[in-house]
Amino acid sequence: MSGKDEAELSRLMRAAIAGDERAYADFLHRIAALVRGFARRKIVQGGVDPEDVVQETLLAIHVKRHTWRQDAPVLPWIYAIARFKLIDAFRRRGRRIEIEIDEIAETFAEPETETVSERDLNRALDGLPAAQRSVVSSISVDGRSIGETAARLGVSETAVRVSLHRGLAAIAKRFGQGRFGRQ
Repeated sequence: MSGKDEAELSRLMRAAIAGDERAYADFLHRIAALVRGFARRKIVQGGVDPEDVVQETLLAIHVKRHTWRQDAPVLPWIYAIARFKLIDAFRRRGRRIEIEIDEIAETFAEPETETVSERDLNRALDGLPAAQRSVVSSISVDGRSIGETAARLGVSETAVRVSLHRGLAAIAKRFGQGRFGRQ
């Protein structure tokens, strides 16, 4: 921008502050084009829309126009506001890097399955009464359902649920709740 353009924008801003609506509309129209170019030059990667920066800047200029010193050039004041609005837009976006999951899927390790040794399993079950041991073993070790376990043991499903709950609670109490449940 030339000195003549700076002088014209300063004149339009002074007239706008004095109440000239036409001068204010012309000022905002010219400033929008300048800020749009500024934002497009500064935003090299996606994630921030230059038009959002333009609108935020125009709004800030409108709200803070009374803070412009009329004896100072208007363009540095405008570009300072635009720069702060651009920084705000980048902050809102955050420091996220977006990557397609397919691009890095082969780098993920396969989840390890946690295994319990037979010795640990027997140790946990040995402390239970026979009925609870049968229920916990049938459901938790053999993978049977409550209905299957009830039919196999010849008891009601309610009795199986109660035995399972009491058995697991006893194991948790014996070996520490942090390993088997809540702490």
